Amino acid sequence: MRLSTRGHYGLKAMFDLAQNYGSGPISLRTVAERQNLSDHYLEQLIAMLRKAGLVKSMRGAKGGYFLAREPSEIRVGDVIRTLEGPIAPVHCVSEIDPGNCNKADYCITRTVWERVRDGIAGVLDSITLADLCREAEETNKC
Repeated sequence: MRLSTRGHYGLKAMFDLAQNYGSGPISLRTVAERQNLSDHYLEQLIAMLRKAGLVKSMRGAKGGYFLAREPSEIRVGDVIRTLEGPIAPVHCVSEIDPGNCNKADYCITRTVWERVRDGIAGVLDSITLADLCREAEETNKC
């Protein structure tokens, strides 16, 4: 399973907003510059994150974007699912609407893919944006 740039860049943007949580709205241009991302692409990602209720926006000269909840309340899994869709190494074990498979009852590999899905989901759901900020502070990877 491989994540696209949506998940990768979207998480970087959310990390940036988390690092600056509480300091007011931040322009997308600022986030894009700090994270070395395309402004245009970031606009598309932020729209998806806003629709999912993970970020909010404020219009005006001092406007921009900010996290809708505290960094400790937003899991990496929330961001990835919003931008990439349900966690699923193969379609038949998708978290949401698994594909019908006429071999599901006796498919030996299905259990492997379920365990992979659950392992990935477990890791992504165990890490919050606050955890990422703490780790960045400890390792100076800002």
